[in-house]
Amino acid sequence: MEKIDTATLPQNLEAEQALIGAILANNKAYEKVSEFLKPAHFADSIHSKIFEVMSRLIQKGHVASVITLKDYFQQEGTLDEVGGHKYLIKLADSSSPLTNVEYYAQFIYDKYLRRELINTGVEIVNDAMKEDIDSDASEQIEVAEKKLFELANQGDTQGGFVEFADALTSSLSHIEAAYQKDGKISGLPTSLDALDNKTGGLNDSDLIIIAARPAMGKTALATNIAYNVAEYLSHSKEVPADKKGVAFFSLEMSADQLAGRILSTVTQTSGHKMRTGELDNAEFTRIAAAVRELEKIPLYIDDTPGLNINTIRTRSRRLKRNKGLGLIVIDYIQLIVGTGSKKTEGNRVQELSEISRGLKILAKELNVPVIALSQLNRGVEQRDDKRPVMSDLRESGSIEQDADIVMFVYRENYYIQNEEPKQKAAETPEHLQQRIEDWQKRCRDTANVAEVIVGKQRHGSTGTIQLFWNGEFTQFGNLAKEEYLPEQIG
Repeated sequence: MEKIDTATLPQNLEAEQALIGAILANNKAYEKVSEFLKPAHFADSIHSKIFEVMSRLIQKGHVASVITLKDYFQQEGTLDEVGGHKYLIKLADSSSPLTNVEYYAQFIYDKYLRRELINTGVEIVNDAMKEDIDSDASEQIEVAEKKLFELANQGDTQGGFVEFADALTSSLSHIEAAYQKDGKISGLPTSLDALDNKTGGLNDSDLIIIAARPAMGKTALATNIAYNVAEYLSHSKEVPADKKGVAFFSLEMSADQLAGRILSTVTQTSGHKMRTGELDNAEFTRIAAAVRELEKIPLYIDDTPGLNINTIRTRSRRLKRNKGLGLIVIDYIQLIVGTGSKKTEGNRVQELSEISRGLKILAKELNVPVIALSQLNRGVEQRDDKRPVMSDLRESGSIEQDADIVMFVYRENYYIQNEEPKQKAAETPEHLQQRIEDWQKRCRDTANVAEVIVGKQRHGSTGTIQLFWNGEFTQFGNLAKEEYLPEQIG
């Protein structure tokens, strides 16, 4: 494809001259445009250079005028390159008292975005024309969408160093938000009070891993959190529109199965009865009414199997742009497939490293919390104390390193139920009966209790909290009289 003549690209040199002239006439006008307008946004390289020097002078407390600019460029030996003294005078004369600085700045910035859009389009076409065996069409689509997303959000997501003063101001705003909230948390509330108190809620750009052995309830916990957050977002007036949505990538369960779980929890109807149709009229009416209400909840489920990290990133960006996005949930990491690159081909550990790193990048790029579920090694089952620890994470190295929070779901009742006492040799019936009664009591005491063990928290302490668990409705909730377990500070 032929290269585009830069002279034909969108630009307005008169607007650039008028803006520079307005700032030369009154340096205070610079404050109105400095927030977003940069030297790179000017189409004319001379104007770009002049605006850069003006910015530097004003930011250092000096006056930007024809005299100071002439002096600067003379010392630098570049006065002729910017058109000489006469051109600086012309720029100063190009402004009028009625010049609308903000309007011209926005006009210049819009032309810049159009030029970048055209250049991006050319790059996409050229990349698509290449016969590169290491880059298939789906990868090129991912790269193209990433470029367009970055262009659309460029004003908000420019990289580079942040001054400490700005970082302090941002930090104070988070502290203030937490202070003003009833729950005193800075992030999204999960409506699980003990968990929110422990973590401060779900905070933007955090990668949160929920790990457990099968049957512990990790999918149920993630589903409960996703629904609770989506419900909160649907009613909150504090959350901006581009944050009002929850994406749930369900790589194991279908969308209707996941919806069925939520219905079971919300309506307090047995999931088994819903699946088999053993419902009375009152239960069916309650479910139908709940469906009409739940349709308003901004929860979006993608149950496509075998997704790779690039596709998850692309679909998340698209959802954020079209509907709004405040939280991403992925069930689960081990079901995400690799990108098929030569670097990771045939090496699942490296693939998992690529995936976990990609999830952390996704959380930072979209500035939302990402919850990813993970399996645990079978080694848990071989120990007397089956409470998970960090080393139980399957292919744990990269997951543990990339995660901001790692939490484990553990239900002691699951293991107790499988330990029903059996008759021992020479054991009296009375002794056996006592052991059975003790076992039954342990079953009752732990039946509705689940532990969430926070094994890593980058911004807080580790430890264990207790939640209410109801297996019939796949429901996690708050214990009526919660007794916190001893914390393992670390």
